Amino acid sequence: MENTSEVLPPMPGQRLARGVARGLRDMGFVSVEELVPAPGLRVDLMALGPKGQVWVIECKSCRADFQSDRKWQNYLPWCDRFFWAVDAAFPQTLLPPDSGLILADAYGAEIMRMGPETPLAPARRKAVLQGFARHAALRLQALRDPAGVISAWA
Repeated sequence: MENTSEVLPPMPGQRLARGVARGLRDMGFVSVEELVPAPGLRVDLMALGPKGQVWVIECKSCRADFQSDRKWQNYLPWCDRFFWAVDAAFPQTLLPPDSGLILADAYGAEIMRMGPETPLAPARRKAVLQGFARHAALRLQALRDPAGVISAWA
């Protein structure tokens, strides 16, 4: 049964990210929202799989959101697989057919099409995993001690 007292994230993309994170967690993945793998890049969701897989998921809430995204191809060197996450109303024919597709809502997600695997080079994988861990730890620390963390991007 759905929890009706639950507060949903305010923005459609944030609701998609929450549902994707829930769906991926059911597959053994952990994730971090709004992670910066390199200056000038901010992925909607980066997920780390049980075997060390690194996935990037871009959440698109509407046609205009997708068409205004000019950076998504710059995310490809930072992951083993890339996915778009959209809701059921999104016009899926807009999405590149050679990328992954996740159908999601605020409560869950399902992988509809697996993105091609392009394994990270070992040095890049190490940097990505360290950045992921540091970002996740800083987020947790900020929750526990908001005054003690000046910036999660430090």
